[in-house]
Amino acid sequence: MDISVVIPLYNEEQSLAELTSWIREVMKKNNFSYEVILADDGSNDGSWKKIEEISASDAAIKGIKFRRNYGKSAALNTAFEAAQGDVVITMDADLQDSPDEIPDYTG
Repeated sequence: MDISVVIPLYNEEQSLAELTSWIREVMKKNNFSYEVILADDGSNDGSWKKIEEISASDAAIKGIKFRRNYGKSAALNTAFEAAQGDVVITMDADLQDSPDEIPDYTG
């Protein structure tokens, strides 16, 4: 697998569909094999339900759920352990990082 995109999140229900769709478009455009690991750090909104919906329709999207909030470092560490890509890229779930930049980090 070419790329693992690791995304720690907490209460990001509203941005997940747009973010994963954007990542999917970039990966297909560049012919990358990939996975997206969404590490839900104990969200109390509908983030986990949204992750389940997205991953049910796209096998490249995977979720990790924490029972409570342990912090970004713990979410990243757990997601890194699960990542299988040759390149691992981290992104924030709030759309402040552009998936269009992913190809720049694979060379």
